[in-house]
Amino acid sequence: MLIRELIVENFMSYEYARVPFKQGVNVIGGPNGAGKSSLLLAISVGLGQTSTERSRKLSDLIRWGQDQARVTLILDNTKQGSRRPEPKYNKDQLFLTRILRRDGKYWFELENHVASKQDVERFLGKFGVDPDNMLIIMHQNMVEQFSVLSNIDKLRMVEEAVGLESFRENVVAAKTKLTRILTQEESVGKLLEQAEQTLNYWREQYEKFQEKKQLQLKRRFLDRELVWAEVERREGIVKGLQANFNRTQQTLGKIEDERHALIGEMDGQRVEQQTLKDELKLMFEERLGLERKAAQNQSQLSLAEQLLFEAEHLESITDISQFKLLRPESLREMLEISQQQIEKATKQIAANKTVMQRLEESTNKITVGAFDKRIALALLDFKRERAAKEQETTEKSLKEAQENLNSALAKAQTTGERIAVVKSANEIQAEMGLTDGHLVALSGVSEEIERQYESYSKLYFELKEKVRLVAENREKTLEEVKIRMAAWRSVMEQLLDRVNLEYQRIMSQTLATGEVQLSNVQDITVAGLDIYVGFKGSRPVALDAYTQSGGERTTATMGFLLALQQHVRSPFRAVDEYDIHMDPKNREMIAKVLVAMIKDATSQYVVITPSQITFVQQDANVITVQSLEGKSLVREVVK
Repeated sequence: MLIRELIVENFMSYEYARVPFKQGVNVIGGPNGAGKSSLLLAISVGLGQTSTERSRKLSDLIRWGQDQARVTLILDNTKQGSRRPEPKYNKDQLFLTRILRRDGKYWFELENHVASKQDVERFLGKFGVDPDNMLIIMHQNMVEQFSVLSNIDKLRMVEEAVGLESFRENVVAAKTKLTRILTQEESVGKLLEQAEQTLNYWREQYEKFQEKKQLQLKRRFLDRELVWAEVERREGIVKGLQANFNRTQQTLGKIEDERHALIGEMDGQRVEQQTLKDELKLMFEERLGLERKAAQNQSQLSLAEQLLFEAEHLESITDISQFKLLRPESLREMLEISQQQIEKATKQIAANKTVMQRLEESTNKITVGAFDKRIALALLDFKRERAAKEQETTEKSLKEAQENLNSALAKAQTTGERIAVVKSANEIQAEMGLTDGHLVALSGVSEEIERQYESYSKLYFELKEKVRLVAENREKTLEEVKIRMAAWRSVMEQLLDRVNLEYQRIMSQTLATGEVQLSNVQDITVAGLDIYVGFKGSRPVALDAYTQSGGERTTATMGFLLALQQHVRSPFRAVDEYDIHMDPKNREMIAKVLVAMIKDATSQYVVITPSQITFVQQDANVITVQSLEGKSLVREVVK
């Protein structure tokens, strides 16, 4: 299984939808125009397809009136045995998102990090998925398109789907290599013949210039030795400046590490300080409530004391027993309760003060610490600026020294490969003067003869060796072509033998006959896949766009695709409205075969069909899509 869930936002007719997928067959059904194909299109776009049958521009897939669309695929990265498909992430679920913008800018996000198209292709390659292969994802009309492909294209598409394209690539590479070698052999042979004739002439003149040759060789060597001596001197300068630059760079790296750590601590302090402030605010509000409650109880206590005093004075004058609330015992009880409440509130206020004091102390402590860290950060910034200036100065000097070295090196390389310098520049120049004196004495001897002889002698032996090597390579490559061709033919014949048996079995259920063959196997460039089918008792004929009806073509094509399923390496496959031209019987038969073949496999199949009723009785995950007021909705998921 590849996809656990699809999430679309502002994509075509969808504002927002989440579509869960299962292992095995997932059927997306619904009336025409409900948005079924849009879900497969969203999967294709999410997997990286850049062109669609619905639009030339991806921006046209954004819902009308919106500036941006988002397609997210939740991929299954659970362990298969002891290893995950993408071991880089130790997670069972991976999020692959593609964002489309109206201004034509599109990008991928893998696990919430921006990723390039190449990153996504490499990522999907680890799952064995190639969304551009027609046999992996078939959009609307692609079943029809497959039937009209040339036999050569069909074969190559099958090779890619089952993972055998490397066998073809090996053969093609070997044949290309052989063609290149044969052309090279003919060309080198002609050159060798011409070089031999010219060399015979210059060999007769060679002895006359031997002495001058030795002197010229020595003079050229001295030139090389002198320029390489200058290279060594400049390399020493660059090495010293590079060491200084590296030290400064290490210092800057250490300062940056300290700054990042300090900034992280300051961020943590700000969060902690805000938390303390929030707690302090709550305690302050609590204290206001306690103070208010204490004041209320104090007022009640004062009132009770006054009433008690008046009640005792009034009792001596008249009988107040009929006034229950003015009885001394009631007032004393009220007085006692008020005193208890006041004492309780006083204790709570004291506890609140203690907590608030502690919070204020913690806040002040953090404030002081933050001030110290800001000072430390400012100091690090100063050190960084100073180190950066020092690095800039060193880098400028290093660049200038490197340019001087490159100039000297370029000059030295024109004289030949590097040599070890064992003499000083003065010694080399003195020896050059002595050699020049000897060459002046031989100035009447033409150097053209020496140059021509050396040139043609070297060319002759190089060409002779090259002829031998090319002949050896030709024989090896011929054998390599035969071996690779045999390997390709063997694996393809074995594959198509198994597919053919399964294809015949499937087609027999439709009361049809069929056969799959490999044609033109002697030449891989024109080798093709021949699919034959015969309906209603007729003799099997080649599947094409003219002989069979639309329903017959789709039935035969789906029969072949189902026969191929167990060999396809991709864990995910999809097909859109393959059954639109089929009669009810073939539609039901193909549905049963599809579910039966996928049932015990670990692969995942997505089927788009307006006739989901054929899958209701099957072991399939049926998803129903409806359109309501111009919006597509996933209304029902039948498990």
